[in-house]
Amino acid sequence: MKYAKPAFLVLSCLVIILAVWYPSPAIPAEETGSEQEVAVVNQPPVEPVIRRDGQTVHIEMTAQVTNVEISEGVFYNAWTFNGTVPGPVIRVKEGDTLDFTLKNMDPDMPHSMDFHAVHAAPSKKFIDVMPNEQGTFSYPATTPGVFMYHCGTSPVLLHVGNGMYGMIIVEPKAGYESDAEIDREYTIVQSEWYREHDEEAFMNEPPEYVVFNGDDFTLKEHPLLAKVGDQVRLYVANVGPNEVSSFHVVGTTMDRVYIDGNPKNLMFGLQTAMIPAGGGAVVEFTVTEEGDYPILTHQLKDANKGASAILRVTADGKDHGEPSTMSH
Repeated sequence: MKYAKPAFLVLSCLVIILAVWYPSPAIPAEETGSEQEVAVVNQPPVEPVIRRDGQTVHIEMTAQVTNVEISEGVFYNAWTFNGTVPGPVIRVKEGDTLDFTLKNMDPDMPHSMDFHAVHAAPSKKFIDVMPNEQGTFSYPATTPGVFMYHCGTSPVLLHVGNGMYGMIIVEPKAGYESDAEIDREYTIVQSEWYREHDEEAFMNEPPEYVVFNGDDFTLKEHPLLAKVGDQVRLYVANVGPNEVSSFHVVGTTMDRVYIDGNPKNLMFGLQTAMIPAGGGAVVEFTVTEEGDYPILTHQLKDANKGASAILRVTADGKDHGEPSTMSH
């Protein structure tokens, strides 16, 4: 009996060591009678603050995590600007100075802002804003056009693929030569959705959805509107992150296309406008008959994944509620 206690201690030590080296398999929650829930951040959308003071435009935006509907009944836990994908459309004038503040509401990671429309040193003006902090930056907007903005935090692909992008329009000082002829104007942002938060999918797999203005259904269920004879202007940005947009309007040709929205980059009579990832265009056309006109990318596999919209043309320019039967 005098050796019983030491033997017990040795055996106990061996049990502890084996437990560390060979941990027991996890028991499924349903077998324990309890459920382990992972908290998902879902912050409600926040309105941007945009205020003009002479030629200085003060802009306050948020970086945040919000669930967004990308297809009917399909939600994505997106990294966003202001809780929407795409983020708010920002509209300024050539020659303005942007006084920009980014409030990072994401509790877990830094974010930043990369405006394609400005001249700035990225190492100073596109820097990371830490969680629960804010940063303010100033830059001139001296190039007119329609541009992408996006989070520039590394890896950029991960931040853009998860939803951190939008459109900024810099209106030309002298306008476009066609301004007096335009009756309607709309904005369209093309983008892609992959497996949620999966950088490997962003890198090496085709997108699950290619969409206009964040989802594959809104611009079909709620068509853009025009009346017979209207000249329509579309501000278009393709934010990618990976696919080209072969932008096309079924049933008309493009009277004018301003590449990247610059009034000096004018082309006439195009059937399709090629817009690279990170590029943009101003597209103008005339509608001559009543009916539904599909708007899409002529990369047809991407149109079938959701990158299409309907422009509804009626005698009075109003939607009378008929369901669209038009597709392409």
